[in-house]
Amino acid sequence: MKQPAPGTAAASILLLLLKVTVSSIGASSPRLFQHTASKSKNYLTKEEFWFNQTIDHFSPYDRRQFGQRYYEYLDNFRIPDGPIFLKICGESACDGIVNDYLGVLAKKFGAALVSLEHRYYGKSSPFKSLTTENLRYLSSKQALFDLASFRHYYQESLNVKLNRSNMNNPWFVFGVSYAGALSAWFRIKFPHLTCGSLASSAVVLAVYNFTEFDKQIGESAGPECKSVLQEITRLVDQRLGANDKALRTLFGAAEEAYATYVKEYYIKGLGVSVETYDQQHLKETTLTSDSDRLWWFQVCTEVAYFQVAPSNDSIRSTKVDTRYHLDLCKNVFGESIYPDVCATNLCYGGTRIGGSKIIFTNGSQDPWRHASKQTSSPEMPSYIMKCHNCGHGTDMRGCPQSPLVPEGDSKNCSSPDAVNKVRQHIIEHIDLWLSQCQSSGRNLM
Repeated sequence: MKQPAPGTAAASILLLLLKVTVSSIGASSPRLFQHTASKSKNYLTKEEFWFNQTIDHFSPYDRRQFGQRYYEYLDNFRIPDGPIFLKICGESACDGIVNDYLGVLAKKFGAALVSLEHRYYGKSSPFKSLTTENLRYLSSKQALFDLASFRHYYQESLNVKLNRSNMNNPWFVFGVSYAGALSAWFRIKFPHLTCGSLASSAVVLAVYNFTEFDKQIGESAGPECKSVLQEITRLVDQRLGANDKALRTLFGAAEEAYATYVKEYYIKGLGVSVETYDQQHLKETTLTSDSDRLWWFQVCTEVAYFQVAPSNDSIRSTKVDTRYHLDLCKNVFGESIYPDVCATNLCYGGTRIGGSKIIFTNGSQDPWRHASKQTSSPEMPSYIMKCHNCGHGTDMRGCPQSPLVPEGDSKNCSSPDAVNKVRQHIIEHIDLWLSQCQSSGRNLM
């Protein structure tokens, strides 16, 4: 059987089959989490603000800066001493503060909501070209210092507005998926800057060969659906060997049911393109508002999450293996690019993360939870929401996760009580940690 060359449309189809399945149970790939809200009612605010951010936080000589976009929502803010909730944006353009469950929490606690766009994504790019050389400052480590710098900037700006000095409001940090990992890592790197953090579906463990991803897909899909998906993969593999050009044509044909589903639901409905995996597309260095090249660079340098087939009973084609991913990294970014997951886990601790006052939450059907901390430890509680459609970021977004449910309504979850119970735990921890922070005088710089 002829092996399809990496980067061809054939390989893209194999990956797309899995990607469609993953999206239907509340996760996404290769990007971990993307906002799909488009209507204005799904945002609390879309008004942009800007501040000057340092390009390289680790150089004492490089003083270059770039404009970084952020948002604020003050309708529920209890002036002057209310808490400030920092919502971390992840690996996509951040076009506003989404009206999810965090808005409910802000109202309950009288909090100001602020949200910072991740460097390089959206409009917050330091450079006009996304060459590999220019991407060298794109990393989670730089992003964490961005958050620390922004926290200092915003607190000082608020003090000026309130005509006071040397004062600090209590801060609490929130994030989902990769941003959830950043939320946890921010707490362990800058514990003096926050009273605590919520790490929702937080992928804190960098994984080289992420076989657990597909195992969870099969389990979440159920025996009957899993069997159908395995048969589809087998048939696609056969046709790739016989005539991959005809197969590519098939996925543009209206008479084939699965191809129609892919086009109508996944590509048209969710706005996702097969080009996400196309290496010629990923090589493009033109600056766009939402370049796939950016997250792939982080995948190829820091976290990997290579989704490869388990040794048996897989629904993924064995053609999409470790070599496929390594070749993609090399072909798109250059020979020297390699995901150093050992260094990432050494830096942050992986699932052995050491810290305090971090809440970890995961959905039972989410394949990404196997890269999260799922076992509670002192001062770092972990909760799993158990229901048939509890996927990625369910505690913040509700069910289903796409399209967005305003205010993260849990009523569409197969077990709303399971989600609401975890949300109650979140409220209790935030309340406790904010009060401890205020009474002890911590969180003051």
